[in-house]
Amino acid sequence: MSNYNAPIRDMQFVMRELAGLDEVAQLPGNEEVSADLVDAILEEADKFASGVLAPLNRIGDQEGAKWKDGEVATAPGWKDAYTQFRESGWTAVAGDPNYGGQGLPKLLSTAVMEMWKSANMAFSLCPMLTTGAIEALMLRGTDEQKDMYLPKMVSGEWTGTMNLTEPQAGSDLAAVRTKAEPQGDGTYKIFGQKIFITYGEHDMTDNIIHLVLARLPDAPEGVKGISLFVVPKFLVNADGSLGARNDVHCVSIEHKLGIHASPTAVLAFGDNGGAIGTLVGEPNRGLEYMFIMMNEARFAVGMEGLALSERAYQHALQYAKDRIQGTEAGVRGGPKVSIIHHADVRRLLMNMKSKTEAMRALAYVVGAASDKAHNHPDEAVRAQNQAFVDLMIPVVKGWCTENSIDVASDGVQVHGGMGFIEETGAAQHLRDARITTIYEGTTAIQANDLIGRKIARENGVTIAGVAQAMRSVEAELAAVGGEAFTAIARPLGAGIAAVEEAVAYILATYGKDVKAASVGSVPFLKLLGIVAGGWQMGRAALIAKHKLDAGEGEASFYQSKIVTARYYADHVLAQAPGLAYTVVNGAAGALELAEEQF
Repeated sequence: MSNYNAPIRDMQFVMRELAGLDEVAQLPGNEEVSADLVDAILEEADKFASGVLAPLNRIGDQEGAKWKDGEVATAPGWKDAYTQFRESGWTAVAGDPNYGGQGLPKLLSTAVMEMWKSANMAFSLCPMLTTGAIEALMLRGTDEQKDMYLPKMVSGEWTGTMNLTEPQAGSDLAAVRTKAEPQGDGTYKIFGQKIFITYGEHDMTDNIIHLVLARLPDAPEGVKGISLFVVPKFLVNADGSLGARNDVHCVSIEHKLGIHASPTAVLAFGDNGGAIGTLVGEPNRGLEYMFIMMNEARFAVGMEGLALSERAYQHALQYAKDRIQGTEAGVRGGPKVSIIHHADVRRLLMNMKSKTEAMRALAYVVGAASDKAHNHPDEAVRAQNQAFVDLMIPVVKGWCTENSIDVASDGVQVHGGMGFIEETGAAQHLRDARITTIYEGTTAIQANDLIGRKIARENGVTIAGVAQAMRSVEAELAAVGGEAFTAIARPLGAGIAAVEEAVAYILATYGKDVKAASVGSVPFLKLLGIVAGGWQMGRAALIAKHKLDAGEGEASFYQSKIVTARYYADHVLAQAPGLAYTVVNGAAGALELAEEQF
């Protein structure tokens, strides 16, 4: 088994040079955010991630969570680790200071989040869902709800969940049947069942605050008739103490391919008279409010894709350095060497490394844009950054998670037959990664949102601006010249042209033949992710050259940045034109067969 150590040097580079940490630190509310503070937080987070969470990752996979008589026991060490996590203040990093949070920028919390997810993805899911629930209550909860729940959720004393899915309603939330009956005193009784509820029951905290989608008696049909309710596991008294056990119970937990230590609960509401809840915001606007949580969660799941890729890469790299097998190609009579000397193992490792660095760069840039969208004093700048975040959330979620499956699979391949053996641990990363493309909206759901709401609905305005920014980087790379930078510029230019071609097809087709456009939605999401990643890798290469020319910093690190960007251009960006071809030409073959011909 490999250990995990946070890639702090690369995190620092991306935060400072690509995501613009200095700009984020100048936003209102971030006056105390300095480079020294950021470095100190990253170092402490690394200590906790590598020293406390990472050693539990394998234990959690082997032992899992256990259900008995409605109670869930987490894996050995989980409860103690969570207590340390909470007491160390990690749950409050991005929380509102009015409710006990530290109010640190999303850019910084994104880097810290990556560490938790790399070290122990199953553990990280609990604070992730709590953060989403906090966000929904912050924006739409009443003052009474905020005062009752947020201080203890921000502190981590209580955790939160999101309850959407039901047995008959997977991604089709119009089919939600859970009922909410008004009691005349401002409360409601909730009746129904929810499935796939991450950390819906556990033993790490005294209370769990469920946010639940349900229908009022007079609600219209479909998604316009769904409301959002707060339903705590234990009712909360006026003085903040815990009251009676609410009528919400865990009837089972799922047995899953991966993330075994994360209890995925089936929750029954109202089997014994009705679970007491209170309405969040206005009636029949629950799905709108739940999307607040889902956007937060979708970005966080994208970070899981990045984090699992980093962990799989570290694992494979260590094995490739340690495993002695064969002689080096082209060296006659040479000694046995570690497999990192073999050409295809090098290719696999560079594949893992370059994709991971591209994902990190794009995700952190989106995190910084979110900070600007929320806190920049200029309204126009806020709007521009929010449009960029909205465009890129489905890309971060969909592309990073799809990548994580490929990267973790490459990690198994580096291990050879030993990768297929559970004892080495390489397979766990692949099993854990497999869910990330499915939950919080499958890749197709992200891709349909991307081409419909984020491109067709606004006639491609935001993506045109992004393409223009990409063209500027292409021009800078071409101006530098030389073999390496020309080799990066050329595929980037072809990739941008591929995006523009695909966008033109989507804009021309979506309104008149949505099925044809939708066939290419996932290929388009992958295309945009690849090119957006190449854009950031190109920026990284330019900055690295500037640092080398100025004689600043570690030459080896900056040289590696240029070489990695070159590899990404040659091996990953080169795929872009083919994906554009599929977007434009792929509908006929996908839609032509009649159902009985399958």
